[in-house]
Amino acid sequence: MELHALLRFLHITSFAAWFGTVLSSLFLLKTLEKRLTDPESDSKAYASLLQHYIRLETKVADVAFIGVILSGILLAGLYHGWTIRVFVKSGLIVLQVALTLGYIMRSIRPLTYPCSISQYQSWYRLFGISLSMFALVLLVTFFLL
Repeated sequence: MELHALLRFLHITSFAAWFGTVLSSLFLLKTLEKRLTDPESDSKAYASLLQHYIRLETKVADVAFIGVILSGILLAGLYHGWTIRVFVKSGLIVLQVALTLGYIMRSIRPLTYPCSISQYQSWYRLFGISLSMFALVLLVTFFLL
């Protein structure tokens, strides 16, 4: 297998894994919503489960993100060159990470459980930001540049 094909495979697979971690977290949070917002439920146990899951999910997402970055740098440096497309895509990925981390620090970290449904919806806004940025990266990559 040629190096270019291998790097492209790694780049696409890493991006898909990163995207997949976001979707799996969304599904888990939707499943746990009633248990983390109901004052009558054992929210402490479910909050502990959520924290453990997020720690594991973050490890997978970090590896996938690093895979996207490293394979992207190698693809640009060895095969495609440092074009406007590469800089736009890189900028969008940096923006996605900045927006996501900023929102997590501001709105997700302060949550304690049980919380109100309106507070819990902060999670859904986070996923709205992240999934919108994924869509924007794909739109720009495949249709605009």
